[in-house]
Amino acid sequence: MKAMLCKEYGPPESLVLEDHELPPPADNEVRVRVRVAGVNFPDILIIQGTYQFKPPFPFSPGSECAGDVIAVGAKVTQFKPGDRVIAMTGNGAFAEEVNAREVKCLPLPDGVDYEVGSAFVLTYGTSAYALMQMGNLQPDEWLLVHGAAGGVGLSAVEIGKAMGARIIGTGSTDEKLQKVLEHGADHVINYNDGPFKDQVKEICGGAGADVIYDPVGGDVFDQSLRCINWNGRLLVIGFASGRIPEAPANLALLKNCSIVGVFWGAFTERYPEENRANIEKLFEWYREGKLRPNISHRFTLSEVPDALYALINREVVGKAVVTIDG
Repeated sequence: MKAMLCKEYGPPESLVLEDHELPPPADNEVRVRVRVAGVNFPDILIIQGTYQFKPPFPFSPGSECAGDVIAVGAKVTQFKPGDRVIAMTGNGAFAEEVNAREVKCLPLPDGVDYEVGSAFVLTYGTSAYALMQMGNLQPDEWLLVHGAAGGVGLSAVEIGKAMGARIIGTGSTDEKLQKVLEHGADHVINYNDGPFKDQVKEICGGAGADVIYDPVGGDVFDQSLRCINWNGRLLVIGFASGRIPEAPANLALLKNCSIVGVFWGAFTERYPEENRANIEKLFEWYREGKLRPNISHRFTLSEVPDALYALINREVVGKAVVTIDG
């Protein structure tokens, strides 16, 4: 089979498309014929050696996909060959086939195509866990979503709206922010218009945001602590800015606020049934038209480096996907 391989840490152009042999699926694994793979920020980190998980070389990046089961391990009970699935692979999805653990696979619901399935679980799953379990977002609360035009950001906007919150989205261009408005935001703020903290306070009637969803870090995190409401929850999703911030403890005290880490991958390992319940709720909202995954870029397997650069260069609004032909 063909796979886009990382043989040493480096930039996207260091990846090579080669024939690669997979071992048979282990007892607890399914073999998936990949139809479409989603492109995510961790795919960039893992080929650079800066992600928390470091698979042995050579490996294929690609942390999620949708496809068809073509073989199952001896102890697999939930899937059989021919089933359509979504697989949360962690790595390996930028290939024609991948082995995925049974507990990391979900049935692809009827009426949901491979493309949507490949672009759904990681971003929407992260945001659902963040807003439902960790942020305890309530109807009519103010939700501030940073990087709102990105994959996790746009999913947070839609989920927040489905939960009845009032949404403020931030972004870097007016074009991206128009898309954020189309997906449910009530207000948007362009980072280039200056510090956002005063604008957030003004929109929220002087009090600040109740829940802040931050996949950016850096200066965005610093300002967020200065526009969070009393009893607010600042959700730490990631550090796309490249700088891991440090929080002055006095601000957390004065605001009586919580700084909450969100590690969805570990949540899926520790509480798989709770995660499945979240995903079921997400697909319910999808069928109701409340969630509309936005796929702005499509690539082929040979174009994976271009797909990663589209993400690095912040060209993607919502998600990019890789279609696998084979």
